Amino acid sequence: MLGSTHGTLTTDFRARVVACGEQPRPGAVHGTAAAEGDLDVSGRPLHAPVPDLDRFFQPESLAVVGASDAEGRPNTGITRQLIAWAERVGARVHPVHPTRDSVFGLPCSASVADLPEQVDLAVLLVGDPLPLIDELAEAKVKFAVAFASGFAETGEDGAAAQERLAAAVRRSGMRLLGPNTNLNAFERFRDDLEGPAIALITQSGHQGRPLFALQELGIRLSHWAPTGNEADLEAADFIAYFAERPEVGAVACYLEGLKDGRSFLLAADRAARARVPVVAVKVGRTETGARTAASHTGKLTGADQVVDAAMRQYGVIRVDGLDELQDTSALLARARPPVADGVVVYSISGGTGAHFADLATAAGLTLPTLTAAKQAELHAWIPPYLNVANPVDNGGHPVGDWRGRKIIDAILADPAVGVLICPITGPFPPMSDRLARDLVEAAEQTDKLVCVVWGSPVGTEAAYRETLLGSSRVATFRTFANCIGAVRAHLAHHRFTSSYRSPFDEAPRVPSPSFRKAQALMRPGRQLSEHAAKQLLRAYGIRVPREQLVTSAAAAVRAAGQVGYPVVMKASGTHLAHKTELGLVKVGLTSASQVRDAYRELTDIARYEGVELDGVLVCQMVARGVEMVVGVTHDALFGPTVTVGLGGVLVEVLGDAAVRVPPFGEEQARDMLDELRGRALLEGVRGGPPVDVDALVEVVLRVQRMALELGGELAELDINPLMVLPRGQGAVALDALVVCS
Repeated sequence: MLGSTHGTLTTDFRARVVACGEQPRPGAVHGTAAAEGDLDVSGRPLHAPVPDLDRFFQPESLAVVGASDAEGRPNTGITRQLIAWAERVGARVHPVHPTRDSVFGLPCSASVADLPEQVDLAVLLVGDPLPLIDELAEAKVKFAVAFASGFAETGEDGAAAQERLAAAVRRSGMRLLGPNTNLNAFERFRDDLEGPAIALITQSGHQGRPLFALQELGIRLSHWAPTGNEADLEAADFIAYFAERPEVGAVACYLEGLKDGRSFLLAADRAARARVPVVAVKVGRTETGARTAASHTGKLTGADQVVDAAMRQYGVIRVDGLDELQDTSALLARARPPVADGVVVYSISGGTGAHFADLATAAGLTLPTLTAAKQAELHAWIPPYLNVANPVDNGGHPVGDWRGRKIIDAILADPAVGVLICPITGPFPPMSDRLARDLVEAAEQTDKLVCVVWGSPVGTEAAYRETLLGSSRVATFRTFANCIGAVRAHLAHHRFTSSYRSPFDEAPRVPSPSFRKAQALMRPGRQLSEHAAKQLLRAYGIRVPREQLVTSAAAAVRAAGQVGYPVVMKASGTHLAHKTELGLVKVGLTSASQVRDAYRELTDIARYEGVELDGVLVCQMVARGVEMVVGVTHDALFGPTVTVGLGGVLVEVLGDAAVRVPPFGEEQARDMLDELRGRALLEGVRGGPPVDVDALVEVVLRVQRMALELGGELAELDINPLMVLPRGQGAVALDALVVCS
């Protein structure tokens, strides 16, 4: 933990304080490549609005509705805390209570209408805030906070009450935090700490306590937004706002659910443009976790795979535990941008170094082998029988004298090294004390990241409490895993943001020529036949086999001659999802007699099964390739999502698929393929040729365009199998299922 002191085209820079020094960092700009009010082809906004929350966090005047100074009443303690907070931020306080003349010596108004001035913020200490909303609006109050519970977290009746509250707030023009929130926004933040700060967002107040306590280790916090049930203001609003604050180095979030997936992505996009890291614990990975989260906050949790993918798309760093949230946020807020990706592990124990190196390599960190010249230099101070290739083992004794600093400086001087990590598994004075001092002094004189893992379970040692935590430049951790995770996130964040191009800037604004053709094929509330589904694909330029729809055996024979033998014959109807299982597919037909027999058999089976057909498809037999699946489904939070994976029967057996939320570009489409466990199949296995990955990517992007343009009209699309042919030969959709909304 660092110690106590210290797609939009970007068109300008703004100064940001970084790790104890003032360095320019590329920042957000409000003017984007497209106008802020732009909508995409489906009518959704392309830019996150940034709410002006200055008067929420720094009001000039504050009303406490339901204020009390009667001993023993809950409102009394809250009122006392709010008065103290208002004094710290310089706000005038106006208690409101119908039966009191004064509260804690302050004049008390009988109602909101009787307030002596227009107030910026009203805190509502009442059981039901709804009756007050119109009064607050009439008084032109800018912000309100509702602590009351008993809303969406309690079930259907509570959700209905919350929607009535939200509707009233929308009409009022005021912004509301809550309901079911708490006092965390009004905590006493330390003002004696320097450097970039962490801004905290939590939907459960107690889950933010560990991060708030970081101040005791010298980590600055600037804001805390306890969003509660998010009837109005939501986590996305605060992410967008914090991304624009020059003092904020990172945003740390504890999220139980997302109110609106699109709003969250737009806010994450704004943070990515500003290069402000967002680190989040998002509960709901399991069915049990999701159910618990819903009962607590009353919001949709969303399919976790989609949430995970959406966060990766926009650079949100997802962690699992509050300890990871602390350590990762602290590092990302305060560390300088990396000058290289190489990580060197340096220890006084060969076993410790090897163990840490194994874990770091498995996590994807790059541990470069030091050059022969660098190793020879290190052996000037380290015995020749010890390994110094990386990890570097000094054997222990050199850290106790002048040699220790020489070793550290030599490692940091290597241009391939961007991060030095020193795991100290336990205190071993005086060597560990001298080592800690050398690391701190070296860190002050380098632009590279120096990390220490202090492994002692005690944590009261002077080397830890004073030397390491007293440094503004050394990142100190207590566990191997948290150190590795934070360093990995730090390097990944800067790689991501250095080349970030917002997908929203390139999202289609107007329908393509394909859209009108596609609309004519849609049948609201119905599943399309395979023939109609393929026409839809063809309208978007997705290749399908040569085929004809026929309604007689004679027509089937003529069609086979025109399509070219061998052929495939399939029953086609609006309620056929699994034709093969019903025996409604015949493959490899090579003669007119086989075609006639196949036609009769297919229609007989359909009649026996009670399946209504619109005809029989006579299709081109396509050469073998790699079978993939590309599809569209609707997520409750994010809307249309695009999936690609191994197709045919493998889609059900292996479930090997990757998902993205439109809009996204070619790079993200290729990243989807790289996430597949079966990615090697596309490169050719057992002598097979590599397939046409470019054609597969093009299909994914065309399907995405279809999802964006058809929006709510397209409930589901499943191209399975999409036969991806050898390189240069394209990809062919052999079957497709389309369900219209």
